[in-house]
Amino acid sequence: MHLRPIALACLALASPPLLADTVLGEISVTAKGYAADELQTPAATLTLDRDALLRSGANNVGEALRGQPGVAVANDSAQGQNPVIRGLKRESVVLLVDGIRFNSAQPAGAIASFMSLGLAERVEVVKGPASVLYGSGALGGAVNVLLPQARFEPGAGFDVSTSFDSASRGVRATGVGNFANEDHAVMLGASLARIGDYRSPEGEVRRTGYDSDSFIGQYRYRIDSSNELRLSLQQHVDEDVWYPGSSRGHINPNISRATVYSPEQTRKLLEVGYAHRGSGESPVNLDVRVYRQQMERQIFSRALNNAGVDIGDIAQTRVSFDTDGADLRADWLAHPQHLLSFGVNTWRMEASPERLIRNPPHNPAIALTRNDPFSKGRIDALGFYLQDDMMFGALNILAGIRHDTVKGRAASVASPIPANPRRTEGLSRTDRMWSGSLAAIYEVSPLVRPYVNLSRGVRAGEMRERFEASPRGDGFFYAGNPQIKPETATQFEVGLKGASTELEYAVSAYRTRIEDYITGLDISGTPAAGPACGPNAGACKQTINLGEARLTGIEAHARWQFRSEQWLSAAYSRIRGDNRDLREPMFQMPADEVSLGWEGRIAPQWQADATLRLVRKQDRVATLFS
Repeated sequence: MHLRPIALACLALASPPLLADTVLGEISVTAKGYAADELQTPAATLTLDRDALLRSGANNVGEALRGQPGVAVANDSAQGQNPVIRGLKRESVVLLVDGIRFNSAQPAGAIASFMSLGLAERVEVVKGPASVLYGSGALGGAVNVLLPQARFEPGAGFDVSTSFDSASRGVRATGVGNFANEDHAVMLGASLARIGDYRSPEGEVRRTGYDSDSFIGQYRYRIDSSNELRLSLQQHVDEDVWYPGSSRGHINPNISRATVYSPEQTRKLLEVGYAHRGSGESPVNLDVRVYRQQMERQIFSRALNNAGVDIGDIAQTRVSFDTDGADLRADWLAHPQHLLSFGVNTWRMEASPERLIRNPPHNPAIALTRNDPFSKGRIDALGFYLQDDMMFGALNILAGIRHDTVKGRAASVASPIPANPRRTEGLSRTDRMWSGSLAAIYEVSPLVRPYVNLSRGVRAGEMRERFEASPRGDGFFYAGNPQIKPETATQFEVGLKGASTELEYAVSAYRTRIEDYITGLDISGTPAAGPACGPNAGACKQTINLGEARLTGIEAHARWQFRSEQWLSAAYSRIRGDNRDLREPMFQMPADEVSLGWEGRIAPQWQADATLRLVRKQDRVATLFS
């Protein structure tokens, strides 16, 4: 086993007191859908509070979660870092901000970059299928970024933070203000980042800098002690974002390298909500929201010729993913031993990407040609769920079930053969899917809480997988599949967790079986490539369903207070994936990882921490699939 040290970080900053002497688990609103103690939750969870986020110095969600047990990062730029949960990537992880899911088809870069981590108060992660609460897409789990909320605290309050890092000469500033009286509260926040090119020991890494601006606001009106209204606004803009990780050779012999970049990407959100807080012996709590979210992207591909000369853009795509949605969630203490929660979620996402392509021989003097991959793409989703949280003394049982209907359609998709008309038939598919979970945790003592979890998640195909039919910046022609079947994941997990004033830990082992695994297969040069990609058969990828894939993993972390306000920590992750169709390792599985850390008080109001991450050299290779 060869372990490579890949990160050593130290930080000293002014800080509030460390963990107090009371034994309290982190409170998560994501794992059960309402505020619940993680130590009483029969699932693998992770929470990073505001102090942990500041200590990490992370610029985005992926970077903040890097090195956490069971979590890896798919990375193609400083800004493009997507969380990977238990080996499953961005398409199989639902990302939420304040409980509202991000909807976007993502050809390059990180969907997680469409918000500012500088404004986040907490990041909560559920590892493993979470479709009961979050619907289609939550096979690997869910990541929920919680932003500041307007608070009914009379007067005005401000929170300001700034940071600087020497590696990129990056400057970040965040400010949040709260203004309130007894019945009205307003929160305003802004976060700005100016990140320069990263300087590594080998020299400066070009085109890794970017600019990022975020603005948030919320108004809450308290009708009475039980009812309130809210209005929330969010806007995020990134400019000049390059994805060096996408840089690669090109199928055209006249191009030596092509790199994807985004001159600008924007997210806007408008949400209107109503909340009711119940009272009495059997209270009913209710939250209703309607929202509109727009995620606009410019996705360009810049090329170099064989002499290394910049010949400009060979592809330009402009697209807006517009989502209208509504959520209704409620919980009811039907009995002292039964907390029932139920909800309805519905959303519609629409997009019509506009793509310009420079055809071979890619002469910069030749104008780009319009070649839209699809038009009037739309996905409609409707889900209903019911969950029962049962308490029988030291035993907690959690059971849930959900039904989702997901329909995808498009007006037309591009033909793989340029002279042929666009395809307009067979572009609609409706999937009806069931998901569920049954889990239990038993408190033997505060330090010993074994749990078991059986869960099933579902994921219907997203827009690119259904409708993509055009060349992309990496030189491949992508052939979508409007009739792609949904994939399902069934996970069995056993674990143990506990906490005291001096020790906190969690360990879990799991096996996940994925059926009809959705993936893109390189079929270049095969008999199937001609019908799928036409004249681009030499560089062709097809969206397919694999019959079965299996993931097996173990993860653990522990934190020990060996001296007053001095902590040692350790974490371990190991995952193995198997492509059962081709009988080889799964493509692009995270490597084994160990992290060791120390955190402690070094002076009044000052603490420091250091972390060493060790990653095992990969030796499991997918030769047939890739």
